[in-house]
Amino acid sequence: MNNNKIKLFLVDDDAVFLKSLEIDFLEQADFEIETYATGELCIENLTNNPDLIILDYYLDGIDRDAINGIDTLDKIKGFNPEIPVVMLSSQDKIDVAINCMHHQAFDYVVKSETAFMRLKKIISTIVETQKLEKQLNWYMDRM
Repeated sequence: MNNNKIKLFLVDDDAVFLKSLEIDFLEQADFEIETYATGELCIENLTNNPDLIILDYYLDGIDRDAINGIDTLDKIKGFNPEIPVVMLSSQDKIDVAINCMHHQAFDYVVKSETAFMRLKKIISTIVETQKLEKQLNWYMDRM
């Protein structure tokens, strides 16, 4: 997290939802945002070192042959297992959430009117956890 801005990747094939989410986060003024309509584009740009990724579960609205969110999540974790990924879906099903968690998602959020507020809380938790881990590592290195 450079310049106190969180580099956030938003990945969703629903252009309206993606733009809405981007606007909501940009209004917070502490995010640097990159948006992608496919998992493939997200994966191609992982070298841009996102601090965290919000990723749609399905990702097949533009191209039915596109890789889905779970496959994208697996590739992200293969690239860097430390990148926190929050999965998003319109599916309010426990088995979908469990599947995401089995694939090392940090959390799972159902697309709804309250999704943005929930995402903000999750991101705050991620940022605070990362700060604490850095402090702990700093102290441990000095012992």
